[in-house]
Amino acid sequence: MKPRSVILDLFGDYLRYGGCEAKAGDLVALLGVFGVEESTVRMTLSRLRKEGWFTTRRLGRETAYVLSDHMLEVLDEGRERIFASYDEPWDRTWTTLVHQSDTPDRLTRDRLRRELSWQGFGQLTPSTWLTPRRRHHRLRSLAQNFPSVSFTILRSQTESPGSDLELIERCWDLPRINERYRGFLSVHAHLRTTAESLVGAEALVARTALIAAYRHFPFSDPWLPVALRPVGWQGKEANDLFTFAHRALGPAAGAFVTEVTGRVLEAPPI
Repeated sequence: MKPRSVILDLFGDYLRYGGCEAKAGDLVALLGVFGVEESTVRMTLSRLRKEGWFTTRRLGRETAYVLSDHMLEVLDEGRERIFASYDEPWDRTWTTLVHQSDTPDRLTRDRLRRELSWQGFGQLTPSTWLTPRRRHHRLRSLAQNFPSVSFTILRSQTESPGSDLELIERCWDLPRINERYRGFLSVHAHLRTTAESLVGAEALVARTALIAAYRHFPFSDPWLPVALRPVGWQGKEANDLFTFAHRALGPAAGAFVTEVTGRVLEAPPI
């Protein structure tokens, strides 16, 4: 786990509930349990501040890093996507986006591709993306961030279930995704029996490693409805394991963060 990711995970899962800030010394102590040196922590914090993740303020002789409002929104959006229900009902209707730009540029295309992938969309053609989930409200919000791009949002159906399966094969590499899920389950399966017994730093490290491994799946997995999942699909099992272990490790991990920072978390880290 990279120091940058650990810091953002600590804020996303814990420190945001303790005033959205933390002293640099406390962050050094927390990252120390991950084997990160103090100089690396301070250098990473400085870079994140320059990127707009944090502002700073003085607390006596110490510097406190305060999560910016924009980055809090980013963490909220990411949390909503990661913890969304894996089993939404499906009415055989696809949310489809067709986009067009008179002055396309690579930077805009790359940003749009990342955003659509994060929302669970698959690319059917260079300008057409779709998902079996209801995401039209997300697309309306997304359009505001791309004023140079014209968005056409459709709710559509194919002629048959067989056509739905063909769309999936064209838009997503499900065998590759499934193999990654198998790897996730292999590494973290022990948490089914050990999560509730871990305490202190061990609980924090295990929970942070869990979310670091799982948070990439929303970028690749379309979170298909049951009717569209291939035989042997591991996504649901991985989601169940993640949800269980994240919740089971929460109290002990949160208590350790409180012990280090002296800040009681306002909401349980679930």
